[in-house]
Amino acid sequence: MTHQPRSAAQRIAIILAVIFQIGATFLPQFGIGAEIGSRSDETRTLITPIGWAFAIWGPLFFGSAIFALWQAIPAMRRNALLDRIGWPAALAFTGNGAWAVYTQLADLTVLSAIIIAATLVCLLIILREFTKFGRPFTTAERWVAVLPLSALAAWLTAATIVNISATLQFHQVFGSEEWPVLAAGIVLIGGIIAAAATARSKGNPYYAATFLWALLGIFMAGGQVATIIAASCILAALFVILVTLMKLRIPKYRRRWFG
Repeated sequence: MTHQPRSAAQRIAIILAVIFQIGATFLPQFGIGAEIGSRSDETRTLITPIGWAFAIWGPLFFGSAIFALWQAIPAMRRNALLDRIGWPAALAFTGNGAWAVYTQLADLTVLSAIIIAATLVCLLIILREFTKFGRPFTTAERWVAVLPLSALAAWLTAATIVNISATLQFHQVFGSEEWPVLAAGIVLIGGIIAAAATARSKGNPYYAATFLWALLGIFMAGGQVATIIAASCILAALFVILVTLMKLRIPKYRRRWFG
């Protein structure tokens, strides 16, 4: 616990940011812009995950909402972990909302890739704070803060590489043809980034599992079209799995994430 209470501004900012993050996706219901799904379909590439993989946004939004409510209760005013991740979390939720608004209005342009990459940076800062936090997590911290925000960081890691690929397709950087070798390379780079993030976060299993979900979504879509995409998904998954297992062999790392 901290000696000084967290500011009311931080607690309120997180709540408003989560409302914005979730509410921004409903603009097409009011006749504003096009649905994100349709935007994605228009710029679909070989590394766009299969449709059902995006259902993960339901648990991610739910986890974000629970986190926002929990961090605002009086008992959490002096929580040291929340004090360290509060502002990056508010910025990350705001970034997700801004990306949704922009994408629905303007499509998956280069600016959408910049927005999602900046949002990912905020989440990776949170991931680093989870890793270097000095004391064991409480049960509530582990399940209400660490789990949903680690999962969100992993999904945004995958979403960033997918967005970059879609942006290249939108701007027709490589023409209208599919480029399976390039797409496979992007997946492998994403896998290397995720494996490195998993290693630096002492084998964070929540991050690793969510990124593997994203790879499964890519494998079930582009991986069924091009063998090289399937192979890159498998190789990227092996990177992440091996790093996670190596780190979680260490007892103190297992205790950090599982208690």
